Amino acid sequence: MSKLIRHLYFQVIIAIILGILVGACFPGMAGTGKIISDVFINLIKMLIAPIIFLTIVLGIARMGDMKKVGRVGGKALLYFEIVTTMAITIGIILANVLKPGQGVVFSNTNVTALAKIEKDAAGFSWTEFLMHIVPSNAVEAFAKGDILQVLVFAILFGYGITRMKNGGASLLATFERLSEVFFNILKFIMKLAPLGAFGGMVYTIGSFGVESLKPMVKLMGCVYLTMFLFIFIVLNIIAKYYRFSLWRYLKFIKNEILLVLGTSSSESALPGLMERLERLGCHREVVGLVVPAGYSFNLDGTSIYLSMAVIFLAQVFNVPLTIWQELTVLGILMITSKGAAGITGSGFIVLASTLSVIKVIPVEGLAILIGVDRFMSEARAITNLIGNGVATIVIAKSENAFDEEMYLKEMQNT
Repeated sequence: MSKLIRHLYFQVIIAIILGILVGACFPGMAGTGKIISDVFINLIKMLIAPIIFLTIVLGIARMGDMKKVGRVGGKALLYFEIVTTMAITIGIILANVLKPGQGVVFSNTNVTALAKIEKDAAGFSWTEFLMHIVPSNAVEAFAKGDILQVLVFAILFGYGITRMKNGGASLLATFERLSEVFFNILKFIMKLAPLGAFGGMVYTIGSFGVESLKPMVKLMGCVYLTMFLFIFIVLNIIAKYYRFSLWRYLKFIKNEILLVLGTSSSESALPGLMERLERLGCHREVVGLVVPAGYSFNLDGTSIYLSMAVIFLAQVFNVPLTIWQELTVLGILMITSKGAAGITGSGFIVLASTLSVIKVIPVEGLAILIGVDRFMSEARAITNLIGNGVATIVIAKSENAFDEEMYLKEMQNT
């Protein structure tokens, strides 16, 4: 029993249960819970930019071939687009079959939040997004923790080091030591994960309450069911094709999954996921490129939620969508689901943008989703996390950058 208690995943499970109980019994503790959760997430975010930078730079320097870097990046982006399109399609199909919006009465309960969403969506520009990818100030990119900008700067920095040939050896040795330091800090911070999970659940349950779920139980059930089917059917088929066990992979990253469940933030598990994938046998250079890119472009859970939310709102307002309109939704979400990557509240911004383009479903309907969005964010974040790990293994295997011996060794211990 004492051995079980020492396991991080057991501690996080207990923390989540306690958080739910405290949030339900003492809703006034929600503010304190948010402070605890935010402090923990900030501790993790503090490490994300330097860990991504060091991992990518070291990976590219080891590759020594920018053509290979481009090939890995191209494969990753192609994979992201195919799989997220499948996620959107599944979401649309199941939303039409399960009809979660039937019988739901529209009531505009949060006008202030809705006004902010509409303003943010109206201000979204594709030109600004594309310009935003390249940082105008590298230091600012690190300060803001902008994953996409850090990724771009790290690729260029890694390229610069490869041009130095043997002259960059001492710098790389220093980066190796720095990388070890940051991962040691991460191991210490992860011991605080139960506190972060506890605070996150206290805030969620205390702020929104279980009562707020009742009108939206059907939608939540449909979203969770769809993501479950996506993971254990679509991702499982991909895993079988590339000859690795999805179930064992899920057991291997159980700490990260539980951490995301407790904090509702997939970013909280990003450094840990990268370390796990390296231990699983994926070469560092592939992990360093695919995982950060996936956090911006491979949002399977978010794609499912967005597609189901559009059909849900159409059903709430009794707006029958033709097959062509639904194909239009699919096409728009294929693009817009990528466009708001890294923007706070991006899910609602993408939804508002999509509804504005379709022009047959009132944007005001987003007010229905605001109250329960937090309860579905865990499912989105967990699905995104799992999907990015699977993508990394797939790309690593396709590049012969996967150590089967390491994989078998870890699987025996899982």
